[in-house]
Parts: sequence; C-alpha cells; structure tokens
Amino acid sequence: MNVKVAEHAGFCFGVRRAVDKVYELIESQEKPIYTLGPIIHNESVVGDLEAKGVKVIENIEQLHSVRDGVVVIRSHGVGRAVYELMESLGLSYVDVTCPNVLKIHKIVERESKAGKNIVIIGNAKHPEVEGICGWSVSKPVVIETVEEAEEYQAMNGNPVCIVSQTTFNYNKFKDLVEILEKKRYDNNVLNTICNATDDRQRETKQIAKEVDTMLVIGGKHSSNTQKLYEISICECGNTYYIQSPVDLDSEMFQSSSCVGITAGASTPNKIIEEVQKHVRIKF
Repeated sequence: MNVKVAEHAGFCFGVRRAVDKVYELIESQEKPIYTLGPIIHNESVVGDLEAKGVKVIENIEQLHSVRDGVVVIRSHGVGRAVYELMESLGLSYVDVTCPNVLKIHKIVERESKAGKNIVIIGNAKHPEVEGICGWSVSKPVVIETVEEAEEYQAMNGNPVCIVSQTTFNYNKFKDLVEILEKKRYDNNVLNTICNATDDRQRETKQIAKEVDTMLVIGGKHSSNTQKLYEISICECGNTYYIQSPVDLDSEMFQSSSCVGITAGASTPNKIIEEVQKHVRIKF
C-alpha cells in the first residue's frame, strides 16, 4: 500500500508546549497537579496524565474546591475572570496558553475598550472561543455559519473588529467575512487563524485529492481535527475519522492503492506512526 503522511500532522507548537509542561510538572512538583479542562482533546494523552495523578477540573466552579497544588491553564486559554478568580482564591497556576491565542486576547481587549463591536469567527462552545469572549469589555458576537453572518447587525453603528478562532477553516472564514463586509460596516478584519492550522488544512486538501482513501486521526472532541475531516471528505469521499489503529477496518481500503494520513494538532506522533505502520502491514 502506498501511504502519504502529511508533514504537518500531529502536535502543533502550542499543544506540544502545554503537554511537555505538564509532564515536567509531574517530575518536579510534590503538590497535586490540576488542568483546567483536559490539557488537549486526546483521550490517550489525558488518560496517561490521569494515571500519573493529574486531575482534570471540568468547570470553573470546581476551582473553589482546590485547596492545594498547581492549576495548569491549557493552550486554549481562559478569560480574564478566571485569572481573577484563581488569584482571589490564592491558587498557584501555570499558564501555557498558546501565544497565538494570547495575541487574540490582547486584540479583543484593546479593540473592545476602543468601543468597537467584537465579532469572533468560530465555535461559541469551543474553550478557546469562550476564553477569547472573556477579554471583551462589551458583549462579543460569535459567528460560525452563513446564516449567523447574514443575520448579524452591529450595535450602535460602531466599527467592527473581526477575529477568528485559531483553528477555524480558512475558506469558511473568508466566506463569512465576505458576507459581513457586504453590510458596509467599518470593519477591521484580522485573520488570526494560526499558520500551523493553515498549513495543515492546505496540506490535507492536497493529499486528499491524490489518494483513494484518506484517514484523519484525532480525538472525537477535537475541533481542528473535525475541520480536517470536513476539508478532506470534500476532496476524497472515502475519508474516515479515526482515533487509533483500533478503528481501522479492511473495508476502508477496498480498491485502494494509495492512502493519505493526516492528524489534528492534539494527536501524538506515536499514534500517527502506529496507524501508518498498521496500514502498511495489514492492508
């Protein structure tokens, strides 16, 4: 079987930095370690950390029950109120928010203080977007669909600042911005999709055009992996979203001579290598 593996598959800089920091804390900390939400959207990594004693805080309210230890702010980032709460509770924390996300926090804080309406292109329920919203001094609007973009109306006639979730689909971002610009508001559009996401999406699209079967590897809750799947299936109808080699089935490769493999930013290289090896040996 001819296998093409995306060069940009797997951990991005921000995710690797966050995961490495938690493992570093395991080696150096005697106090309990908590992560504010799963450190990444990958079940195998989170499971390994839990086996080593790292506890996941599922919601902000649970911070009140932490009495000792250190809290890790994951790469998705959090809003200003979360920092203020941890400081009021006297909690120690380590901040591994991705630098690309921190940049958006600063933009949103600055532009909202200047009186601009904030529009965030992304998924309102994604933790990164929730964190970004938490830096706007006025109520931001999150837009993910064409319908939401068409219905949007700026408040008070003030200028609009548009940013994006770092892992959003670039082509969808352009389409939504185009709709918003037709409304003729005074728009300041900032493409804050990170370079790693852009590279990953472009490469996935190209490989999917060239293969008979496409495998997209990632955790079931990974937003950026879901977007890779959406991009891939448009180019290769025989696209499968898997989490590990266990999900592979011979029916996926019927009449296939070439298989493409890509993976989300939260997928460890070990899993990518295992899938690649499994495809080459078994099929």
